[in-house]
Amino acid sequence: MPGMTTKLRRLLAQDGALLAPGAFGPMPGRLAEREGFEAVYLPGGGTALNRLGVADVGIITMTEMVDSAKAMAQALKVPVICDADSGFGNHLNVQRAVREYEMAGVAAIHFEDQTFPKKSGHSSGKSLIPIEEAAQKIRAAVAARTDPDFVIIARCDAMSVGGLEEVVRRCTAYHAAGADMTFVEAPNSTEAVAAIPKLIPGMHLFNMAAGGSTPVLTVEEVGRLGYKLMIMPNFSALVAIKAMQEMYSEIRRTGSVATIKERGVTFSELQDLGDLRGYDAADRIYDVSAPREHP
Repeated sequence: MPGMTTKLRRLLAQDGALLAPGAFGPMPGRLAEREGFEAVYLPGGGTALNRLGVADVGIITMTEMVDSAKAMAQALKVPVICDADSGFGNHLNVQRAVREYEMAGVAAIHFEDQTFPKKSGHSSGKSLIPIEEAAQKIRAAVAARTDPDFVIIARCDAMSVGGLEEVVRRCTAYHAAGADMTFVEAPNSTEAVAAIPKLIPGMHLFNMAAGGSTPVLTVEEVGRLGYKLMIMPNFSALVAIKAMQEMYSEIRRTGSVATIKERGVTFSELQDLGDLRGYDAADRIYDVSAPREHP
């Protein structure tokens, strides 16, 4: 049975673009999996907010991100693709990050060419490390992986800093350094989105961001343009936050859950999402105080 890295490689080899919706934890990840998505994306910004209550400004640490990634990978049966910010430091930090994410069971990571601490991809005022340093970090990442199918994605944040010409220069160097895929953050027009796969060699990731300058495209459109992977990082968080805001507001106003219960899943469905039946079955087999059933 192929591992998750091999499974992701096979999915990327198929025609069109693979769609990996964002999930800020195992619970939304399982919901995505149940809806038939073949891969799931763990965003850095969504994880930072969900885990620490902080913005996407490079505060969350590698240990915290890897811990979240491990929980996601263990909960799902589909490949997990993870944000690794700027690699959490220099080339040595990148090598450790690759090893830690591999051991966590994820199938791919991306890290960017921003200076540390990084900024959110669609924020203004970003600054980049020199292209030579960024390429060396990619070489270090490739050398550090023990599984050749582990996918290393080089994210480039140069569009708002140096324009398309600088993006092409950098991403071409990142591909030559061994990146399996390049990820141009914040292309600001459909023309730029279409030009990227034509001008830069290798596989390409398209980020359907919740805000910023990137045009709204479907996965079919993205696939026709030549992209192999499309992520949607934070839409699950946006929808969940709005629903929870409305719920808390109504409880505060009425002091009751009478009108809230019908908006959510049942308690039984909640337990089912956590595989209660599986735990109950194991409990019946191994609980010494219960009548014995043999596995």
